[in-house]
Amino acid sequence: MKLTFRAAIEEDLPKLVEMLADDELGAQREDSSKPLNQSYVFAFSQIVSDPNNELVVVESDSEIAGMLQLTFIPYLTHVGSRRCLIEAVRIQSEFRGQNLGTQFLEWAIDRAKNRACNMIQLTSDKQRPGAIRFYESLGFKATHLGFKLKLD
Repeated sequence: MKLTFRAAIEEDLPKLVEMLADDELGAQREDSSKPLNQSYVFAFSQIVSDPNNELVVVESDSEIAGMLQLTFIPYLTHVGSRRCLIEAVRIQSEFRGQNLGTQFLEWAIDRAKNRACNMIQLTSDKQRPGAIRFYESLGFKATHLGFKLKLD
């Protein structure tokens, strides 16, 4: 399988939203209606205009097979370090089980190293035990307890 990693473009948005909504949790919080909700277009424009954010897709034979977002964050802690936050990791269902997720995360880890990060952070919903096992298999450790406060 020949993989290509590239920055997402606005024309990818319908497919990306479809991937975000393609599970029980995502179906509850995403809007996959047509035409595309303009909030996604606005968020996309903010992401691509921020040099500390990258929205990346992986293609297999020119077909989008997955996505993730990288955010590079400067910190005062750890002697003024940089961290990479990985969010919105999705692999299209027909591409799962083919080692694509592992290759994509390894690419993201290399990207974080190239951006001088000394730590990567990510979260996974507790209701996704398969994803948690996947991240642990790549060496990620659940060292902290995370909290979220919804502001809606």
